[in-house]
Amino acid sequence: VVHVSAGVSALVAALVLGPRRRSHARPHNVPFVVLGASLLWFGWFGFNGGSALGANGVAALAVVTTMLSASAAVSTWIATDLLRRRKPTAVGASIAAVVGLVAVTPGAGFVTPLSAMLIGAIATLVSYFAIEFIKGLGVDDTLDVFACHGLGGVTGALLTGVFATKAVNPAGKDGLLYGNPSLLLAQAVSVLAGAALAAVGTASILFVLKRVMAVRATPEAEEIGIDVTEHAETAYALERTEYAGSLSEAA
Repeated sequence: VVHVSAGVSALVAALVLGPRRRSHARPHNVPFVVLGASLLWFGWFGFNGGSALGANGVAALAVVTTMLSASAAVSTWIATDLLRRRKPTAVGASIAAVVGLVAVTPGAGFVTPLSAMLIGAIATLVSYFAIEFIKGLGVDDTLDVFACHGLGGVTGALLTGVFATKAVNPAGKDGLLYGNPSLLLAQAVSVLAGAALAAVGTASILFVLKRVMAVRATPEAEEIGIDVTEHAETAYALERTEYAGSLSEAA
């Protein structure tokens, strides 16, 4: 619910606000991206494992499925990059890890380790190609929240309805793969309800805010940079060098 809501809200906000005048597509600090993804990955064990509310078999299952889904997601993203671009990236691998973590969360304590790997791999392919499709439409979702968190969450929720099994958690339900299609239907209804609530709620909030205040920076502020207009300082003093230019051309 959290990721579906965040993804849909991000998409609605991006559509309402429109694209930035200046889009900086490159990450400014790759090591920080990797560090942030690593911290998320570590914290996710407590998030999913702790949902069992005890140190028991379900908690252990959730930790294992969390690890395997994220690992499968990273492997799938890197393999896809190698096939399509011949160059894997650390940023791409970091994005994939988060997608895998997002996708497995609904079913972490209800699916087998093998199913968790499939969930991570499938969700990664969905998010990978969704990023390109959404950017091709001109939607400026800066952090790809809809493609990664939104669609990753949707994919994970739906696949929970496919792969869930009482064999690993008697307190759960069997999914489509184990003879119970009604769970997939229930998951789909839940996804649609969460997405609808987020879309209507976000659009309503932005509609009201636009009537009482500016909801985005002015064109002049965007051109100059928010660091300068809001804080009278810049975070980075960058100089273009011949070496940096050659890297840009190579990319």
